[in-house]
Amino acid sequence: MQRNHNHTTIVTVEKVINETPTVRTLVFSDEVMSQALPGQFAMVWIPGINELPMSIMISEESGKTAFTVRKHGSASTGLFNIEEGQQIGVRGPYGNSFDVKEGNLLLVGGGTGLVPMMRLLTFVKPTDNVTVLIGAKSKDEVFFEDLANSLLKNNSHKIIVSTDDGSYGEKGYVTDLVEKLVSENPYDGVYVCGPEIMMHKTVLAANSKNIFVQASLERMMKCGVGICGSCCIGEDLVCKDGTIFDGNHLSQNKEFGIFHRNKAGILENY
Repeated sequence: MQRNHNHTTIVTVEKVINETPTVRTLVFSDEVMSQALPGQFAMVWIPGINELPMSIMISEESGKTAFTVRKHGSASTGLFNIEEGQQIGVRGPYGNSFDVKEGNLLLVGGGTGLVPMMRLLTFVKPTDNVTVLIGAKSKDEVFFEDLANSLLKNNSHKIIVSTDDGSYGEKGYVTDLVEKLVSENPYDGVYVCGPEIMMHKTVLAANSKNIFVQASLERMMKCGVGICGSCCIGEDLVCKDGTIFDGNHLSQNKEFGIFHRNKAGILENY
């Protein structure tokens, strides 16, 4: 029987991978989630705590998938603390997906924004030339560098890491590298996920060079199916109209990169 993606399915966490001191990947078996498109997300129920949206991480094992979570608020910390053998609930996948271009591609991920970038790497063609930018605060917060290299072993590629404090890779913000690279290279597609201010700067840089760019947005999300309106950004609902938006569309949005909404739905400046 076909699964109703709006019904919560209970899964058992089979493996927990410590990526950094604050980031973990939880692996579980789920054939439906394992086939999610790059950029799609799931709503994840942490029993007794809350439900939250999560990008769907790849697994190198067939029929398995994962969530990569950074402990921050109560729900993400609750998910971070889930141990092997414990259960969570998942529903989805929801949302649209990246339009995968061919040719010279630039992927930009900040923190757990790298998750949809890793799934996107499984969709690139062997003939594509791919550059992946990984942004982190410091060396001990860098992850997925080895995985990106492994996924691109058959491609001409570069993996460039930048850390805010210069403790590893390039020193500075990843958006500084974005601005430099898009001014020097004729990219066929730029893809970004991470903090919204980082995505805003990346979209502006790509738009200024008339380069196709898409961003995977994250907003406060309670239902994931377009009912509650919590994830609105301007006239768009991130859960139903996104989470993937292209640069031309975002350039018309007066909230993107400027405002976000708190849990009460009130606009606040970044």
